[in-house]
Amino acid sequence: MPSFSYLKKIFYKDIDQMGLVYYSRYFEFFEEARTELLNNMGIKVTTIEDLGYFLPVISATCDYKEGAKLEDIIIVKTVLQRMIGIKLKIVYEIYRKSDSHLLVSGHTMHVFTDKKGAPKRPPKFFIEKFKLISHD
Repeated sequence: MPSFSYLKKIFYKDIDQMGLVYYSRYFEFFEEARTELLNNMGIKVTTIEDLGYFLPVISATCDYKEGAKLEDIIIVKTVLQRMIGIKLKIVYEIYRKSDSHLLVSGHTMHVFTDKKGAPKRPPKFFIEKFKLISHD
């Protein structure tokens, strides 16, 4: 299965009044890591969109175990877990780099659509790339 580890530093803009990363920011970290996962697979989001395909999130989960803090370096491990028909499931785990402690886990589910939001079969190059990488 295609995977990628994305490093990120926590800045003041990311934290709340308690000094922890604000809960919704983790979904933004998921998005950044997802984009880097696709780039690492040789698939740019802009290329997908230029070809008339979109991958909206249709569901998202996040389980909070412990909050990251200001200036922590986190590792967002991202795995394209499965592709069934027009759906993609991407799984995330966020660790604090200094002690490898699991902070957050979650997933996003996506569906291939056209520009108007109608379901659409994934592009052939995406299916081939996923099969090549997921069988290594």
